Amino acid sequence: MRSVVVTGLGAVTPLGRSVEDSWAKLCAGRSGIRPITQFDVSGLRTRVAGQVPDFAPEAYMTAKLAGRVDRFVQLGVAAARQAVQHARLTVAGAEAERVAVVMGNTFAGVLLVEQGCEQVAGGEATMLSPFFVPGAIGNTAAGIVAMALGAKGPNLTVNQACASGAAAIGLGLGLLRSGEADVVIAGGCEAALARVIFCGYHSLKATTARNDDPERASRPFDRERDGFVPAEGAGAVVLEPRLAAERRGAAILAELAGYGTSCDAFHLTRPDPSADGCARSMRLALEDAGLDPVDVDHVNAHGTSTRLNDAVEARAMHRVFGRAAPKVPLTANKSMLGHTIGAAGAIEAVFSVLSLRDGVIPPTVNYEHPDPDCEPVCVATELRPVPLRTVLSNSFAFGGINATLVFRKA
Repeated sequence: MRSVVVTGLGAVTPLGRSVEDSWAKLCAGRSGIRPITQFDVSGLRTRVAGQVPDFAPEAYMTAKLAGRVDRFVQLGVAAARQAVQHARLTVAGAEAERVAVVMGNTFAGVLLVEQGCEQVAGGEATMLSPFFVPGAIGNTAAGIVAMALGAKGPNLTVNQACASGAAAIGLGLGLLRSGEADVVIAGGCEAALARVIFCGYHSLKATTARNDDPERASRPFDRERDGFVPAEGAGAVVLEPRLAAERRGAAILAELAGYGTSCDAFHLTRPDPSADGCARSMRLALEDAGLDPVDVDHVNAHGTSTRLNDAVEARAMHRVFGRAAPKVPLTANKSMLGHTIGAAGAIEAVFSVLSLRDGVIPPTVNYEHPDPDCEPVCVATELRPVPLRTVLSNSFAFGGINATLVFRKA
């Protein structure tokens, strides 16, 4: 089985418009969660979010194209372009037919759709742009990334809800192992900070009501958590077979050693309280990597800051690691980013690679009160310099979908 490595990273997050800016702030424990400014929040349970600051899509595409596509596409193209540039990858000639793109998202072009619905409701149906449909459908991000980079290989879109970004990277691993592609640009993008979506969250009561203190609103594994904080963003990686990366002199950042996925088959929104599905996903990823639980140095947790999800993830940790579970350090990036939904697994994969590169575990902020509902876990609350060899990254989703990636030091 071919060894697959990561040679490029890209990210646009509530912490910054680049990988290194986001990473520096994450390591410093700085939160990107702020009061919402993008729409009217009156009457809503949640009025805070993780918003990408001062994003200019024209830095990554023409102003004309930016005006025709939804924001999730703009963010996805930005992350993918960054990753390709970071990898010093040139996509050209016959080799372009062997370059694949796999992008995950959940809500697709909800901002454009919401705007279009308002126009139709106002009697302006004939005034909708001819680019309304192609600018909003879910596969537009993968398609535009391919067009922007000239990637003519397999082009796939993944919608696995909050596991979409991780699943896209896992599918990319499969394309390289099977020989269907020689290079894969994989990731996730989401821009669902729309009033209609927040009204849905309001009804679910899945999001936080801690609006008076935005930076302390996301509290994974903490006893005082009351729901997740929605966010937008994008993350992307360039994946290549190790031998091919070495031949072209690419800098190898980490090895993508394994991928596991499972389904709870239990409930549309609630995780199986037994944690069987989450634990199976983690075990399958380790088995795929040829590793044992004892080989894992750090877990980048799904850690949404919801009552049930955090408790179930802690239970899954104990099912996988046994008595060693309270000693395996975990972190929850969502404590500072918020939950970027379909982009979360990809952004967290980027940070997992950086943890290996720099030998550090980023902090989890706002973890102040251990929760008796969560089986004991080792939450890193300060930046930890640790010589890491293996990082496991979890993503769990509505529909009972679970996805786990395993990264190993190059």
